[in-house]
Amino acid sequence: MNAETERSPGAAKNRTTVERTSDREVVVTRTINGPARIVFEAFTRAELFRRWWVPQSMGMTLLSCEVDARVGGKYRLVFDFDPEPVAFFGTYVEVEPHSRLAWTNEEGGEGESVTTVTFEEKDGRTLVVLRETHPSKEALDAAGTGAAEALIETFDQLDELLVALGESSGQ
Repeated sequence: MNAETERSPGAAKNRTTVERTSDREVVVTRTINGPARIVFEAFTRAELFRRWWVPQSMGMTLLSCEVDARVGGKYRLVFDFDPEPVAFFGTYVEVEPHSRLAWTNEEGGEGESVTTVTFEEKDGRTLVVLRETHPSKEALDAAGTGAAEALIETFDQLDELLVALGESSGQ
C-alpha cells in the first residue's frame, strides 16, 4: 500500500510517502523544514517529542513520555485509549546524533519490530526516512500500516513545531 499527501498548511508543503517495501517492512519518507540537529532533538527529547508525535485528529492524549535516547536506553509512551491506557515501549539499539536512531518495539509480544530513522540534512532541511521492520510477513500484516500512515499528520505537526521553535528563538 502506498499513500502520499500534501496536507501541510502554509507555503512550504512537504509530501509524506508511506510504502510497504517488502513483506516485512514499511517505509515512511518526509522532508522536514529544519536542520537535522533540531529534527533529531524532536525525536529524542521528551519535552519536544510529546508536542508532535500524536496525530491531533485521533483525539488521543499522550499521558506520559519517557525517552532515554542512548544505546541500551529505554522509551515508554502511554496513551489514553478507551477503555484503558495503552503503553508502547522498547529499547534504543542505535543512536548516532543528528543522523540515525533505531529502537525496538517490544509491546507486541511475539518477536519485536525495529524502527530505524535516518536524518539527512541538505540546505537546512532534513530528509527523514523511517523504516519499520517486522519479524515476519504475518507480524506486519497484523500490525497493518495504520501507524505508519498516521505519520503523515504527525510529520505535519513536526514541521509546525519547528516553525514555532524558530519563532520562539527569534530565527
